[in-house]
Amino acid sequence: MKNRAKGPLADSIELYLGHKHALGKQLAKIGPMLYLLDGFLLAHGVVEVRQITPVHISGFVASRPRHSPRSYNGLIGALRGLFDWMVVHEILVESPLRCEIRRVTATRRPFLFGVEQARRLLEVAAQLPSNPRAQSRGETYKMIFALLYGLGLRVGEVSRLCRKDVDLDSQLLIIRQTKFGKDRLVPFGPKMASEITGFLQREESRFGQISPDSAVFSFYKRQRKPIGTNTISWAFHKLLPKLQLVVPSGVASPHLHCLRHSFAVGTLLRWYREGIDPMSRLFDLSTFLGHVSPSSTAVYLTITTELLECASTRFAVFAENSRKESVR
Repeated sequence: MKNRAKGPLADSIELYLGHKHALGKQLAKIGPMLYLLDGFLLAHGVVEVRQITPVHISGFVASRPRHSPRSYNGLIGALRGLFDWMVVHEILVESPLRCEIRRVTATRRPFLFGVEQARRLLEVAAQLPSNPRAQSRGETYKMIFALLYGLGLRVGEVSRLCRKDVDLDSQLLIIRQTKFGKDRLVPFGPKMASEITGFLQREESRFGQISPDSAVFSFYKRQRKPIGTNTISWAFHKLLPKLQLVVPSGVASPHLHCLRHSFAVGTLLRWYREGIDPMSRLFDLSTFLGHVSPSSTAVYLTITTELLECASTRFAVFAENSRKESVR
């Protein structure tokens, strides 16, 4: 709220955000949007809560054009959350929001990276040349993409990773204050341990010891300022043409978050092939990914031909065993 003129909703927004933060919600995008609404109302002569009308709110929504239904619905959801909270706390008699959400049409399936495609991504990333503003650029991006694909991390989690968050002895990553305000432990195997150990050893041999609170991935070797998520995403998209990927019909163009999708689907497929009941391990996968429930994980589990074949084989074995038991 520094250097911001306070409109009719300023105090309520502050209390609302405080309430949500106490519940572990981040609201990184919602908070600024609500303060924009407060400024909009003030600019239109609204200085008290009781003066707010549906016309004002509709005018604000119209001033924030959203081309996709999902983005538009996110805006409406942010406003509804605030006004419903104000009604519950008797700050408003009723919500002035009258805008309806838009119908979301079917979205294309995410692109899933196979093992060979992911390996090729790491190869071309390793070939990225360094420059005075980005030393050890190739090695850094190779390690970043390896974590995104190999452990299913969110790009923001990799960007914020500090040296103290990497426990090589226990082979664990400590992911702090991520989505939903939670911390979690992410174990990794010997191959990933070898890659991370090698990367850290090379970094420290060239640029000096990394302090516990410094970023693991940084192009600013003295200050260890973390590489931003947008920068990582930009590098990923720059590498895509070199991969010569074939995108099937009905599948969206590859983007960085596809690596996380690929990890989730790949894990499910591996369980099928190893004879493990995926349903018995879904809670494990959900926890590993940092989801609040398996229903959130289900969004990532795109049905593929390989998954259908594995599920069909598993059911056929189950049916045959059941038939034999009935004959007995």
